[in-house]
Amino acid sequence: MSHGWGYSTHDGPTKWADNFPIANGPRQSPINIVPNQAQYDSSLKPLKLKYDPATSKDILNNGHSFQVNFEDDDDRTILTGGPITGVYRLKQFHFHWGSSDDKGSEHTINGTKYPCELHLVHWNTKYANFGEAVNKPDGLAVVGIFLKIGSANPRLQKVIDAFDNIKAKNQQTTFSNFDPKNLLPATLHYWTYEGSLTTPPLLESVTWIVLKDPISVSPVQMDKFRSLLFSSDEESPCCMMDNYRPPQPLKGRKVRSNFK
Repeated sequence: MSHGWGYSTHDGPTKWADNFPIANGPRQSPINIVPNQAQYDSSLKPLKLKYDPATSKDILNNGHSFQVNFEDDDDRTILTGGPITGVYRLKQFHFHWGSSDDKGSEHTINGTKYPCELHLVHWNTKYANFGEAVNKPDGLAVVGIFLKIGSANPRLQKVIDAFDNIKAKNQQTTFSNFDPKNLLPATLHYWTYEGSLTTPPLLESVTWIVLKDPISVSPVQMDKFRSLLFSSDEESPCCMMDNYRPPQPLKGRKVRSNFK
């Protein structure tokens, strides 16, 4: 994937269409979700997430966010049910966050942002691998989870404790025995719509599943996110924050929910 993009004024979301014309496509993400305009759909199934902590591999600062990568060569860590058909394997999860607590999430609810948003990225196993799935209309399913400021989240702490080893761009370290199910809220009510990756190449291949209920993160934990760097060791330090894309036009798409 091209890395000639970022989140500053010269290479940020307003400039992405220059190199990625699909940025103005019909199913771009994220969006603003208006709950009273979402359609309750009784045919939507409950989400089923079967995650094996043994598949957790490593954690990486890729210069745009950090991501935790998983072994995805078998069906130990999968998503089924919900709006999707078939089996989707977890590839990685990552976060988007702001420089302050009133911004940071990519999706908004009635125009309001959360300070942070988690994305669990899965690919459709009807394709041979992630690379083959990534540009297909039904190739990916991403579960989005909002983080709200509250009490410290002990289940998130193991991730945060690894930050010292991945402070700068391209730093990577082993990250084993982590169960991403620990990052889910107690109830899995969701909105769903057809969308895209929220970072270049912005491929329109994502079935979005945005959970209604947030998980908590403390101000101290959130500050640790902001201590990561966009920059590499050789560059002058640039704190990683405001790494989100603003909501995109809905363009006639329907947003459905599995709850009233």
